Amino acid sequence: MDTKITLSFDQEVIKKAKQYADDNNISLSRLTEFLYTQITNENYETLEELPISEWVNRVAEGPAQYGTKPKKRKELREAFLKAKKK
Repeated sequence: MDTKITLSFDQEVIKKAKQYADDNNISLSRLTEFLYTQITNENYETLEELPISEWVNRVAEGPAQYGTKPKKRKELREAFLKAKKK
């Protein structure tokens, strides 16, 4: 079952991603779903662990910039305790 979501991206990235999807005869929605599937099927703990595919380099300008939300106090505490157990 498909579910709709709203995402915000840099306008230039969207323009290039749409062109890439069009060139490969796939919708931008299915391309995005494919990428999320690839990411969630692996066990990446940080964004830096994600492999950067060649197509990402084609649609991106410059180095990747990740906008992350600051962690909540509870998440920081859990990460601290988890790291301490190792």
